[in-house]
Amino acid sequence: MISKKHIIYGLLIVLVGFSAILGNIYYSKIYKAYLVKDGIIYIPSSANFEDVAHLVRPLIKRTEPFKWLAKKKKYMHHIKSGKYVLKKGMSNNDLVNLLRSGNQSPVKVSFNNQDSLEKLSGRIAVQIEPDSTTLLSFFKDEAFLGKNGFTRATALAMYIPNTYEFYWNVSAQKFRKKMLKAYRSFWNTSRLAQAKKIGLTPLQVSILASIVQKESSYVPERKTIAGLYLNRLKNKWPLQADPTIIFANKQKYGQNYEIKRVLTKHLAIDSPYNTYKNKGLPPGLIGMPDISSIDAVLNAEKHEYFYMCASVSNLGKHIFSKSLTQHNINAKKYQNWIAKQAY
Repeated sequence: MISKKHIIYGLLIVLVGFSAILGNIYYSKIYKAYLVKDGIIYIPSSANFEDVAHLVRPLIKRTEPFKWLAKKKKYMHHIKSGKYVLKKGMSNNDLVNLLRSGNQSPVKVSFNNQDSLEKLSGRIAVQIEPDSTTLLSFFKDEAFLGKNGFTRATALAMYIPNTYEFYWNVSAQKFRKKMLKAYRSFWNTSRLAQAKKIGLTPLQVSILASIVQKESSYVPERKTIAGLYLNRLKNKWPLQADPTIIFANKQKYGQNYEIKRVLTKHLAIDSPYNTYKNKGLPPGLIGMPDISSIDAVLNAEKHEYFYMCASVSNLGKHIFSKSLTQHNINAKKYQNWIAKQAY
């Protein structure tokens, strides 16, 4: 006959065993490897708990343990937006703690060759949370521009092409603020001194740099081109820069208006960007100059060139001349070469 004492001992053993099993289950749910693969999730500012659960679902074994622990830790009341890098082998506890802490990973934001604020906002919008419409409204904000010495025509100069580090959920306002700070850092004492030396303001340097960049994709000759335009400015000649004519026509007829070669009909356009009709620099940038173009203007080559013509022997480069006579000879060679290409 089984004694009462043996029954109690048996029940204790069962309870201990059950507790051990239960403890192991809870331990597994909390501390054992839970993520089955590496991944990156982007939690929007508007996300709720179910949204987050949906985002992590492809990376974890099961959703229920995540939801259970997240509720235990009251994560649903501490959801923080941002980019989170998740590693295979992380425990459920590691995952919830990371998301609850808001310890997100930064993103690298890069841009160049964005020739309008519209294109820039579109380029940025695919890299951070704010959409292009929101970004554009901040980029065009007249009060902000006026306060900081910009106009709509020169606003593009504030965005120096480079790679910057941001948090993915940065606001449009904070993004713009950091770009202004980067702009001011870029225009350091040395660059300001160089601009003053050539008689231009930083914005004027950027305007000229935008023209120089459109004139040539061959970086080594940009200093020569910059020197040529500075010679024209100094002698009060019109710049007669074809890229400004293309810009003016696209402004009037739309960005899809195609100009393969600048012709006489294009030169007739009535625009402040028509540098054949107007002397001096145009009122704004015709594109986004990269740092090499800005520095090419600041360190322009000193020479006596006033003319340039596309080279037929070195495509993509230019031939420079001091006199109109020599320029006409070079231009004739180029025109003959162009005529031959039609056959």
